[in-house]
Amino acid sequence: KEGQIRIVQASMLGSLLSNLLLVLGFCFVFGGYNRIQQTFNQTAAQTMSSLLAISCASLLIPAAFRATLPDDNEKQDLLINQKILNLSRSTSIVLLIVYVFFLVFQLTTHHDLFEEQTDETEEIVKKNTESLSIKSSLVFLFITTVLISICADFLVGSIDDIVEKSGLSKTFIGLIVIPIVGNAAEHVTSVIVAMRNKMDLALSVAIGSSLQISLFVTPFMVLVGWIIDVPMTLNFSTFETTTLFIAVFLSNYLILDGESNWLEGVMSIAMYVLVALAFFYYPDEEALSSLQKIL
Repeated sequence: KEGQIRIVQASMLGSLLSNLLLVLGFCFVFGGYNRIQQTFNQTAAQTMSSLLAISCASLLIPAAFRATLPDDNEKQDLLINQKILNLSRSTSIVLLIVYVFFLVFQLTTHHDLFEEQTDETEEIVKKNTESLSIKSSLVFLFITTVLISICADFLVGSIDDIVEKSGLSKTFIGLIVIPIVGNAAEHVTSVIVAMRNKMDLALSVAIGSSLQISLFVTPFMVLVGWIIDVPMTLNFSTFETTTLFIAVFLSNYLILDGESNWLEGVMSIAMYVLVALAFFYYPDEEALSSLQKIL
């Protein structure tokens, strides 16, 4: 709504990277430091891996589309941007449909594949002596949603001041800082269940959250932008889509065998640190434009 499209794109991509690399890595490390090997449902992992590949392609295609078209003049550039906007909106509709089908697949037609995750969740819940009623849960959910909305308004309004005072780029703040802080509770949950050797549930939280962001939240934001007349697209920079491809490739490679150990977690965390370092030194578009003018 405030036109901070770069922050939105960076936070979406940052949530994907933190879940796929940082959270998954910590799950493997803390779950496997005192075990030789941990196992999880390979079929469910392969299904989520395939969906991750689709979500990654949905961001790679607009970036490749933009990179292969010339923009010799301002009129041509406006035409290309409009085509990318139309492509992003069409792609978002397809992704939302895929997400609905995934929910049907997970909850109805093939729920047996994910049944173990449900059993693990119920087992953890039953250990608590007290629980909230449905009415109380809805009230708490409503209150926290309102509070988070207020916090989000303050955050968006102070982004420019944060950038100016800290010297950090908008991309780094949106891609590294906000996702880590915003998803802290979810990250801790994944690590705790991994330490209890509930790897199916840990993967469901980490990879499932990534799928929710890539197949639902991001395309939904594009459609919301369409409604309120904000040109939100799926056209991320070439550098950003490259890092996403690397993250999806590595995470898929680590989970496809249905087994994990602490060394695989170290690899995943190391990759996230490399990505964070790269974005720490990567300048914003405004800085690049200023540099080009100087040169």
